[in-house]
Amino acid sequence: MTMKLRWFLSATVRQATDMCKHVEKLINSQRDILSAQAVAAITSVTQETRAAIASGADDAALRKRMEELEKAAGKWIKPYPNAEWRENVEVFLVAIVVAMAIRTFFLQPFKIPTGSMQPTLYGVTCKDLRFEQPPFKMPGILQRIYEVVVHGTIYHQIIAPEDGEVDLSRIGPVQHTFFVNKQTLWVKYNGQSEEVPVTIWFGPDDHLEQYARLDLQSVFQKGTPIICFKETTGDHLFVDRFTYNFRKPERGEIIVFRTKGIELIRDQDQFYIKRLIGLPGETISIGEDRHIRIDGRRLDASTPHFENVYGFDPSAPPRESQYSGHTLESRSHLITSADTLHVKDREYAAFGDNTVNSADSRYWGTLPQQNVIGKAFFVYWPISDRFGWGQR
Repeated sequence: MTMKLRWFLSATVRQATDMCKHVEKLINSQRDILSAQAVAAITSVTQETRAAIASGADDAALRKRMEELEKAAGKWIKPYPNAEWRENVEVFLVAIVVAMAIRTFFLQPFKIPTGSMQPTLYGVTCKDLRFEQPPFKMPGILQRIYEVVVHGTIYHQIIAPEDGEVDLSRIGPVQHTFFVNKQTLWVKYNGQSEEVPVTIWFGPDDHLEQYARLDLQSVFQKGTPIICFKETTGDHLFVDRFTYNFRKPERGEIIVFRTKGIELIRDQDQFYIKRLIGLPGETISIGEDRHIRIDGRRLDASTPHFENVYGFDPSAPPRESQYSGHTLESRSHLITSADTLHVKDREYAAFGDNTVNSADSRYWGTLPQQNVIGKAFFVYWPISDRFGWGQR
């Protein structure tokens, strides 16, 4: 039997090799507290064991060497208190370091917070179900679990046990926590002298102001919903932080960037996601046909990455969450087709795909190149039509 074949077949060889590696690791970690005699003794037995492995010694000889190595290690290496716990903690810390390295240099999880990129990528949405026809009926538990896992949809419903009314002046603010968020309504049931709190629980999203603006009716009847709506989470995706280390971003790619240093953005501690439109040195304008001009050159559906953005019906008016090209907006830098936005050196311009509801470079101008952290890579949740790479 050749040595190579024996290496794959003999469990004893593998055990002896692993044992040598483990003892050498302990020596290295305790070298500063072990005596020179201890280090020399353990090293000598370890080398003899490795020599036996290399020479093709039989299993009986290897077991004898392993016993001698175990005896030497037990004699000279200092025992660790709670060794099992230490090893588990070490594995956990290594896993954290690896995860942080992947997040920093390769793939970073990102949650779409708003609807500025719809219908390409969806942010958090909320739909009132109280006035649905036919009337909404809460799905069973299995259906609700399916909706959460596949579509990221959570249903909220509170049925009134008695007639009563909501105190619209006491609707509390959304209270943010790490895992869940909540909001409190104060209601008064007929026959009771005091108002009682009703708590609505939400998912762990930061953009829940829309829930506080639900069109609540002050009066409700027994058996009818006080609140009834569905919350759909924003798309969760991975950001590719690797590619832009080797090339510059290209027009039409969906980029993720920091808001720090963009003066007209109030929150300087956020990440935005938009489609890259303008490159350094270019001048941007928007025509009455809702198509962007770059230095006078019109972009259209044949431009890479703009197949969907400019695939709209030009006779249809722009609509929210629908591809409608790019619109001129009052109070922005681009009010008329004669207005232009110049992209300075080492800066970019970025627009949202949901052009009628997107705070983008039309309003706050350009962004520094160094703010870009990566590009949209892969939607991993919810498992919807946008799951995977999709049209980016």
